[in-house]
Amino acid sequence: MRSGLFSRIFLLLITLLPFTAQADLFGQNPAFVPVDQAFAFDFSQQGNTVTLHWQVKPGYYLYRQKISIEPRNAALSQWQLPQGQPHHDEFFGDSEIYPQTINLPLTVTHTQENPTLVVSYQGCAAAGFCYPPETKTVPLNAVVAGSTIAPASLSPASSSDHLPYTPLWALLIGIGVAFTPCVLPMYPLISGIILGRQQRLSLSRTALLAFVYVQGMAITYTLLGVVVAAAGMRFQAALQNPILLVVLSGLFILLALSMFGAFSLQLPASLQTSLTLISNRQRGGSVAGVLCMGILAGLICSPCTTAPLSAILLYIAQSGKVLEGAGTLYLYALGMGLPLIIVTLFGNKLLPRSGPWMQTVKEGFGFVILALPVFLLERVIGDLWAERLWSLLAVSLAAWAFILSIKSAKTWARWFGLVWLVLALIAVRPLQEIVSPRMVTTPPSTQHFTPITTRQELEQKLSTTQQPVTMLDLYADWCVACKEFEKYTFSDPSVQQAMGAMQRLQANVTDNNAQNTELLSSLNVLGLPTLIFFDAQGKEIPHSRITGFLAPKDFIKRLPTKG
Repeated sequence: MRSGLFSRIFLLLITLLPFTAQADLFGQNPAFVPVDQAFAFDFSQQGNTVTLHWQVKPGYYLYRQKISIEPRNAALSQWQLPQGQPHHDEFFGDSEIYPQTINLPLTVTHTQENPTLVVSYQGCAAAGFCYPPETKTVPLNAVVAGSTIAPASLSPASSSDHLPYTPLWALLIGIGVAFTPCVLPMYPLISGIILGRQQRLSLSRTALLAFVYVQGMAITYTLLGVVVAAAGMRFQAALQNPILLVVLSGLFILLALSMFGAFSLQLPASLQTSLTLISNRQRGGSVAGVLCMGILAGLICSPCTTAPLSAILLYIAQSGKVLEGAGTLYLYALGMGLPLIIVTLFGNKLLPRSGPWMQTVKEGFGFVILALPVFLLERVIGDLWAERLWSLLAVSLAAWAFILSIKSAKTWARWFGLVWLVLALIAVRPLQEIVSPRMVTTPPSTQHFTPITTRQELEQKLSTTQQPVTMLDLYADWCVACKEFEKYTFSDPSVQQAMGAMQRLQANVTDNNAQNTELLSSLNVLGLPTLIFFDAQGKEIPHSRITGFLAPKDFIKRLPTKG
């Protein structure tokens, strides 16, 4: 009976061993494991599907935005990381983490000679210890282009994943474009051309002709959506390239600038004139003639419609979804045609009068188009900077709306400007965090620490010092606990007094380049923060190394009194 009890206690201790190993039994810092134990990485390939696997040790986590995959001599279907758990810290704001095992399937569309995947990731221990970015090279087996279609679970990592229903947005954009200064004043004229010289048409006949005209426009736009989406499918893998994503984002920004009046974007005047003459030769009042008018009208782009249409086409090209592309452009044309149907059936009575407000609508679409570059750049810059771009866009929109409000002659509109001002103050917070952490966490190397970069510089400082103890602080911008040391511990007066007799050195290994890696390797450093203490002879003081954050009182207790 007694032996059974002991065996159970023994099994219990074995079970708790992985957890007790994380806590120091004698009041010292946690014993952190090497990176390959914290995040055991593995991969497998079956056919054209490659699965990446991370076994995350309890008490550790990977950053979602730090995982990147670069195909070399290979191409991948668009992929998306699974949703992570929300995580917040004082210095980096909101992010997402993976505290559990991750399996990421990828579809290889084709390969060349010696295909590989370069996989990078980075993580930390929950106890306050961060590892440098880790990079693994995954060899791939040869895959024949187009041999297999990507599984449905691998949805494209594009802006379509962020919008509730993209074609519906196209319908709303089409309606909005109809109320721009280039389009709305033309509807009465177009209505007269549709009806022709016939008088007293029945309401049903009038509705039919208006609907047929809109369907003609929709045919043109739908075909454009199909062609562009089909062409885009050939370049989905290439669109994972950050350079191409940046180029696409630049095109969207140019399109937005055209909506703000920076320049006019439209078809050449000669081509527009030719298409208009062909359209005018069609006989109004007949279904076939009106249908041809609508088809040709879809090809005649005004300065107000070209930018939104081009933005939608570019979006469809990078998504590569044929059916969604066709449906998106159809709903865009339908949205533009709804006011025309109203004018044709009821005349101008139901439409608002022309005025400066239409220019405001046009400029508002500039902000809508500016949202697309942010969706694309999220894949390149990560969640933190994406949040800051959204903040910048929101603040710009609120500032624009605030200026319009205070310029308005209507009292209620000027009061509404306060709402926009409050929204701007709320939206600006992520932008403030760009400056605030730096203001309070300036690396102490410029005040109390001497910077070094190589092992040779460290040896030189150790050999020439006249002080009994040297402390080496290994710091990086991506290390949360390093910033906590700066803000809460090193700035404490009692800590500064306790370190007064020490030579203080700091190595900034943020870049994680070859020089940084060599220094960390020579010192047997697993991750950060790590503080190493040397005696007057340049030898590391036994059992003095500190890993993980310590508050001022605990830090002072751990300081060696002499070498």
